[in-house]
Amino acid sequence: MKRKSAINRVLLALTGIVLLGSGILVLTGSFDLYRRWRMTPTDGWPLTTPRHVLLGAADRTRWTAQGWWWPVVIAALALVVLLALWWLLAQLRRAHPGHVPLGGPPPVDGVELREGALSDALAADVGQQPGVHRARARMAGSAKHPEAYLDLTLTPDGEPRSVLQALGDGPLERVRRSTGRMRLPATVQLRATPHKAHRAD
Repeated sequence: MKRKSAINRVLLALTGIVLLGSGILVLTGSFDLYRRWRMTPTDGWPLTTPRHVLLGAADRTRWTAQGWWWPVVIAALALVVLLALWWLLAQLRRAHPGHVPLGGPPPVDGVELREGALSDALAADVGQQPGVHRARARMAGSAKHPEAYLDLTLTPDGEPRSVLQALGDGPLERVRRSTGRMRLPATVQLRATPHKAHRAD
């Protein structure tokens, strides 16, 4: 799982849990379900009846006379805003190289290759290798540091070791030479071709 995807899922899960818990708490008190279901909430539990509010007047004004109160509130709100802006900028940041310069940075005569074309060419090249039934490729990372992600479906007689060896010596090496890079990190996922079992006599 990518780091950005993991952070997004954690943030969405935490936000969903907080919103769901708050909604259940509000609805339970608003519909007076504690009394109807003859439940006794814990002492100090908020919103136990429709007349209760989450924060009373005494709770809202308890610390306003203290000198540290408003600086803490402003700092907390500023931190929330900064975290929200950081998360927004993280979503807008490109997670794909876009255009990969050929011949290495700086590109030769301004020649660049779109990441989609490079992914298609790599997938087609890998698909022609012995032991590979089907290949899909995509590029990630940045234009300066591209990375290749390959999803390979092997033929029934394909051997993973030989396929990976041929991949590194063939298609990936050709991509490195064409883009003028000493190294191109690659992540490969191997799948076996499903086939029916044969009856042995």
